[in-house]
This record gives sequence, structure tokens and C-alpha cells, in this order.
Amino acid sequence: MAESPKIWKVTRPFHLECGTTLPEIEIAYHTYGELSSAGDNVVWVCHALTGNAEAADWWDGLVGSGKLFDPAQYFIVCANMLGSCYGSTGPGTINAATQKPYGNNFPLVSIRDMVAAHELLRQQLGIDKIHVALGGSMGGQQVLEWAILQPQRFDNLVLLATNAQHSPWGIAFNESQRMAIYADSTLLEEGNSEAGKKGLETARSIAMLSYRSYDTYQLSQTDADDKLDDFRASSYQRYQGLKLWKRFNVFSYLTLSRAMDSHNIGRGRGGVDNALRAIRANTLVIGIESDLLFPIREQERIAKGIENAKYTVLESIYGHDGFLVEFQRIDSIIRRFLFSPEAKVDASPRPSQAWNVSNVALPGSEKF
Repeated sequence: MAESPKIWKVTRPFHLECGTTLPEIEIAYHTYGELSSAGDNVVWVCHALTGNAEAADWWDGLVGSGKLFDPAQYFIVCANMLGSCYGSTGPGTINAATQKPYGNNFPLVSIRDMVAAHELLRQQLGIDKIHVALGGSMGGQQVLEWAILQPQRFDNLVLLATNAQHSPWGIAFNESQRMAIYADSTLLEEGNSEAGKKGLETARSIAMLSYRSYDTYQLSQTDADDKLDDFRASSYQRYQGLKLWKRFNVFSYLTLSRAMDSHNIGRGRGGVDNALRAIRANTLVIGIESDLLFPIREQERIAKGIENAKYTVLESIYGHDGFLVEFQRIDSIIRRFLFSPEAKVDASPRPSQAWNVSNVALPGSEKF
């Protein structure tokens, strides 16, 4: 059973980019290992949309005993992002003015606001330098923002399947999911324990199409030729919706999807290219060839904009979720980047050599 996260309460006003002020905030976080006497062994992990602070749980291929980021060697930190529902201040938090959860009235939070909360926690933990900051998807957006805000703070960045500015395509996916949620007439019903359930389930079903690929579904959801109804793919979509409903807050989902839409490192900084030039850390950028949501042209833009950044593309059937699933190959790439900086960083072995479905938990194999 996973340990409960630590909670740090910031008992002073927290000013949001949108102009609203929260009277105080709480930050839920996990740490693994010990900070070295020199303070030079910090690894900070930023999680994605529906993740949490338990990096050793959801990224156990990279974080944990005997793994690339081993607590015996590193001091690993992962904080639940502002607006989420896993311990940090969000829509489920009690609004002091109403003595009820914020719910749909929680203010707009941006990626920069999340980074501002991370920065407060960094100071509280007595961390001066971050040896490695890494994140995929929305986690990568946070890492990028932070490395621009505090360029002197980071030695190395690892950015996976992320972007410098959220695209109209990505925003359209998010808006479609929000439309599904708001179309649920139960959403704002007080006292209804299943308020917004169908809306969130449908939103998750939409999202899954952007996280995976044609090949993922073809491999894991193909039915017998004589099937007329009740297809595996249909069951899988419903299963994924229900699974998210059981663990996530519908209003946090709305809040975080809007935060993702707000992501633009160039806002107020003279554009994306100018902002990327501020980064001083050694940077590794990894794209997923089959990523529908964050296509590799977005990672190419990041790599081209950061001086001496290294860039590679993983060929994978797993789509956007490849950054979570392909941990063995990602481990190899990051090791070369960190420990053999002169070596070429590539995504070998090729997929035909690397994939062994019998030994890998294939996303999409679950069903009712």
C-alpha cells in the first residue's frame, strides 16, 4: 500500500496568474531517499494530468529501488499539482468563504501557477540545485516553465512527449471533453454522490483516443470475425471511463484541462523561441513517433530552441502513453544522456526488436 503524501500548508495568500488570490494553499508531495550533504542529488518529477505525487507508483519503471532513479542514490521529489485531487489545493478543497468545496467555482489555474507552488516547496525543502527535472506531457510543460523561470536552478532536464505551447488541436480535445462533462445534467447537483459521473466517463473515453494509437487498439481490441455487437473496444472505452470516475474529481479534471490549455512559455516573454533561449540546463527531449496529441514536431521545436539540446524519437505503437509504457527504452536513453554525454542519444533498439507483448502489460488489454 502506498504511503500517504506529506502535506505542507502555505499560510499566506497565493496569487494566481488570472488575478484571483487563494487565501492559503496546501501542497501534497512525496520524497524518496535523502538529500546529500552537497545538495547535488535532487531529482524532481512532475506528473501529468491525472497523476499524483507517488512517482514510484505510476513511473515504477524509472523510480524506485534498483531503478534508474534509486532512492539509495538520489533525493527524489514529486508534488501533486495545484488544482488536482490528490492532496494539493483544488476544487475539492473547502472554500473558507462558503464552508463548502470550491467545486465548479475553483479559479483558473495556469501551468505557471503550478510551478510557483513547486518553487515554494523547493524553498521549504532547502533545495538549492535540482540535478535532474523530468516530466512527460503536462509534467513536461511544468518542467519547461520552471527551467525558464529559474534557469540557474537546473543541471539537467528530461522532457518527454510535451510541448512549449499547447496547440489548438490539444485545446480542441480538451474542450470536447469539457463539453461532455457539462452536458451531464447531474454535474452541479449538490448531495448527489454520482454528480458528473457520466460526463467524466465520456470525457475519459474521448481522451483515450488521443492517448493511444490505431495500432494499440488493433493489437489489443480486435474481436473474432463472427462478432456482431459488444465489441472489445466498446467495453474498453466504458471501462476506462469508470476507472477514472472511481479515482478522480470531475471538477479537478475541468480545472487541469484548462490549465493545460493555458500553457504557453512565450506568453509575456517575447514568444516561444525567445523563452526557450533562456534555458541553461543540459536538455534531453524525447518524442513518441505515434503520438497523436503531442506530435513530434512539437518536441522538435523545443529541441531546436534550446542550446545544445539532445533529441530523439521513439517508434512505438503506444501513442502518447508511450512515455509511461516504454520505460525500458526510455531508461536506456536517459542513462546515455546523464552518464555518457558524448554518446549519441537514440531510441534503439527498434520496435521490432524491443516489443514482446507476452512480457509487457499492454495498455488496452483491460475490459469489463
